[in-house]
Amino acid sequence: MDRLEAMDVLLQVVEQGNLSAAGRKLGVPLTTISRKIADLEAHLGARLMVRSNRHVTLTEAGQSYVAACKRILSDVADAERAASGAYATARGDLTITAPLVFGRLHVLPVVVAFLQEYPDIDIRLTLADRLLHLQDDHVDAAIRIGTLPDSTMKAIRLGGVRRVVCASPSYLARHGTPLTPDDLRLHHCVTFAGLEFEDRWTFQMQGAAKVLPIRSRLTVNTAEAAIDAACEGLGVTRVLSYQIAAAEAAWDLVPVLQAFEPEAVPVSLVYDGQGTLPVKLRAFLDFATPRLKERLRAGPNPPA
Repeated sequence: MDRLEAMDVLLQVVEQGNLSAAGRKLGVPLTTISRKIADLEAHLGARLMVRSNRHVTLTEAGQSYVAACKRILSDVADAERAASGAYATARGDLTITAPLVFGRLHVLPVVVAFLQEYPDIDIRLTLADRLLHLQDDHVDAAIRIGTLPDSTMKAIRLGGVRRVVCASPSYLARHGTPLTPDDLRLHHCVTFAGLEFEDRWTFQMQGAAKVLPIRSRLTVNTAEAAIDAACEGLGVTRVLSYQIAAAEAAWDLVPVLQAFEPEAVPVSLVYDGQGTLPVKLRAFLDFATPRLKERLRAGPNPPA
């Protein structure tokens, strides 16, 4: 029995939730997965999991063994990368992920400049508004916008982006410009469900955060849709500052209530800081961090 292979199979079963899903992930038959788990349990003389048709549940012995497997396989991977030179030379593949619009506007130019500087590194840049899991999705570094949950990941604070209330000039001409957040009770709103609540927005008023109810005439699940609806004159919307850079430059949207904006939303560069960092990842972090910080400081018209 190849114990390292069996450990990897066990971790896949735990991560995927059942034997069938692990088999599909690894591209091997269910019978092979089942046999390897059975062989491992026989070798250990302990039952590692309780199986059902839909999912598996780790026993107490299984929980301890899985935690040990993660450490062992991580150490083996580190040793293999060190032996192959990954910790000595900036070369190899990197996978980076970022939110769709932010990634296109800010991360992509930095990645292009990095690749020109490091010809022996190739990058897969995944732009998506859904969060990719660094370990499960084999991501080396990720841009996260928002407050980070507690985790074992390392995070570099890059800056922040503002939550901007805006509307089209045609809408403001018809309905008037809100001068205080309280004026929004007289206005139609377009809400982006991914940013905050659909029926209330938070503002900074008299030195404190204040939540005010709004009337949402349209709720959408992407910032682009909210911006498009606002550009068409449907109502007032709130999105992140970088998301309206093009519409603001074209005078399709006009920011309002800027004096009442809440605290900026943090932007972070997140990576797995456990163990020794490969040179290729350290090179990217050192290259990208000051450039992304500068682009966030520069606002809508960042340097190339």
